[in-house]
Amino acid sequence: MNYKSLTSTFPSFLSSILNSYTQIFFSNSRIFSLILIAVSFFDFWAGVSGVVAVMVTNILAYLIGFNRNNIKKGYYGFNSLLVGLGLGVYYQPGSEFFIVLVFASMLTLFLTLFLEGVVGKYGLPFLSLSFLLGTWLVSLATRQFTTLHVSERGIYMANEMFMLGGQRMVASYNWLTNLGLPESLRLYFTSLGAIFFQYHLFAGVLISIGLLIYSRIAFILSLVGFFSAYAYYHFIGADIRELSYGFIGFNFILTAIAVGGFFIIPSRWSFLWVILLTPLISILLTSTQAIFTIFQLSVYSLPFNLVVLIFLYALKFRERFFDKPELVVYQQFSPEKNLYSHVNYKSRFGKSLYFPFILPFWGEWKVTQSHNGKFTHQGDWRHAWDFEVMDDDGLSYTRDGSSREEYFAYNKPVIAPADGTVEEIVDDVEENDIGNVDLEHNWGNTLILRHTDQLYSKLSHLKKGSFKVTAGESVKKGQVVAACGNSGRSPVPHIHFQIQSTPYIGSRTLDYPISHYIRHKSGAFELKSYDTPENNVMVSNISKNTSLEKAFHFIPGQEFRFMVTPEKGKEYQVDWEVQVDAINLTYIYCEKTKSRAWFRNDGDIHYFTHFEGDRSSILFKFFLGAYKVMLGYYRNLLVKDQYPVNTFNNRIAGFFQDFAAPFILFTRSEYLLSYIGMEDAIMQTNIRLRSEVSARVGKMEIKKMECEMFVGTHGLERFTIHENENTTEVKLLSGR
Repeated sequence: MNYKSLTSTFPSFLSSILNSYTQIFFSNSRIFSLILIAVSFFDFWAGVSGVVAVMVTNILAYLIGFNRNNIKKGYYGFNSLLVGLGLGVYYQPGSEFFIVLVFASMLTLFLTLFLEGVVGKYGLPFLSLSFLLGTWLVSLATRQFTTLHVSERGIYMANEMFMLGGQRMVASYNWLTNLGLPESLRLYFTSLGAIFFQYHLFAGVLISIGLLIYSRIAFILSLVGFFSAYAYYHFIGADIRELSYGFIGFNFILTAIAVGGFFIIPSRWSFLWVILLTPLISILLTSTQAIFTIFQLSVYSLPFNLVVLIFLYALKFRERFFDKPELVVYQQFSPEKNLYSHVNYKSRFGKSLYFPFILPFWGEWKVTQSHNGKFTHQGDWRHAWDFEVMDDDGLSYTRDGSSREEYFAYNKPVIAPADGTVEEIVDDVEENDIGNVDLEHNWGNTLILRHTDQLYSKLSHLKKGSFKVTAGESVKKGQVVAACGNSGRSPVPHIHFQIQSTPYIGSRTLDYPISHYIRHKSGAFELKSYDTPENNVMVSNISKNTSLEKAFHFIPGQEFRFMVTPEKGKEYQVDWEVQVDAINLTYIYCEKTKSRAWFRNDGDIHYFTHFEGDRSSILFKFFLGAYKVMLGYYRNLLVKDQYPVNTFNNRIAGFFQDFAAPFILFTRSEYLLSYIGMEDAIMQTNIRLRSEVSARVGKMEIKKMECEMFVGTHGLERFTIHENENTTEVKLLSGR
């Protein structure tokens, strides 16, 4: 079998090995995996056993045809790794042992798949349950295997250290041992090492360093979990040596990381639950240990598994307080990434869960009465708007305004604010003369549209005989449905617009936002998203620009080739392709750097949402520079947004921010897009945009990047990156 066929049969094989180590700590960090591998080899034969177990498991998983992505992430390997480490520490190496190890690894793989199906159908992780079952079963069985011998390694640690690194290693080990660390800290480090069956300070210190490199939040959680347990044991008067028996205090550490920052968004609530769950772990640890001692078995990580599974399952039954704490929806294998992405998503798209409504008209109108109005829009009907058309002098009519036809709003098209079905039409109310109102028919001629279950919109005071639709007819967002009139309780022509949960005229209103609109003020423009238009402001829907629409309308299968010209260095080409992932999300893929930038487009705004890959790549710079682009052109309009804190930040500031992140964010990463100019207004092309990307601590700017984009007739024709006093020109060579 040649190299090509090997890589085809076993893709990402090295990653599957490395990730099997870090999955024990819910991580996929390469640096952390190398540290953990080194720790496992403090006992050489245990380290060898761990590697053999992982390789056997992953090779078997590939050959049988299990999910390759799960194999790559180490989902199937980490339980076998633990089985290999445990058996490798306990037994002397030999051909008989390794034969048993191969089949123990196979058994653990099948147990993992079984538990994935059984536990996974409840939306729960299988954790290290298959390690427990595999180790217990093999331990019980091997008591009858007379050719296997119990290892005597680890009794004299100085000898083990000498074999690993000679006298220097022994000296370092003795220095650390005699350092005079408090008992609690020594126990913490030893418990960390015990996760990899290494019962000494050296292993624990190295793992804690790796944990700190991987995640500051996970590191803090490991301390909180262990020392809350340490304090609890002292408080209840329990024998603290119970924690050190087999050093199974690591149950508190793993539970803290799992509950505090991996399966749950890190927050003050997750930290509180880490502390509250400590007594439960203690009860389970003590009680199960009493039972398992009868069979001469260790409970290992059983309390951790039970508490995490029970707690996650219990959270599924909540009917309220879903944010105390919040479950992780999209797992990124980092407490920091989970937290920062979650906070950013809520701020950017939290309100986008609302059904998207636009304003029910074309052009620029004034809000003459908003929510909690002065004249009407009160009580159960307070969440509504009245709109009129005004001229530059603030007048809503021409001449003396004595007739309906002299009002700018009269007979103007009224459009559907969203896709829906015509629920009801009233079209028999006569038009009022100016100044008169019809109190008998309060709402006048009215249209009610059904959009989803329990979500309707109502347009009132419409012109009699102007309806373009009929009851039961389907309508599209932006479709003309009627004309503005002056019927019902309406002294002057205007549109009354409200959203309600029932299909009746006179229904109570809902406090519901408009998805996107432009606010006009003194010649300036402001983009509002999922917001409630205020009283006495001029508003309009986004008037889309054809060039911007084309430039940021990325379709799966599109390919782009750019020439990159750095200020310092050689020119080079990059190829991008728009692709779709397994859950139907679209992203731009860079062949050169293997990077991906996910995006979404709601028809009015292009958003980048997530990036994975090389952060020195041009794709990442474009991700930053075109993070949010409104698809209409308004000169000097400013579009503001924020990145996840860890997307664009100073390394030192970011490091310290990670420690405080569950409680406070003192750094922020900001995005500001300016619409600079449009050279050809007739053809709506040759548009210049400039974005500024900055990281800040308070008001102090600590990092900055600028991106200038030029949109021509062929779409995005070029962009320029300014960062760290260097300029990089990027020009489109081809795109289809």
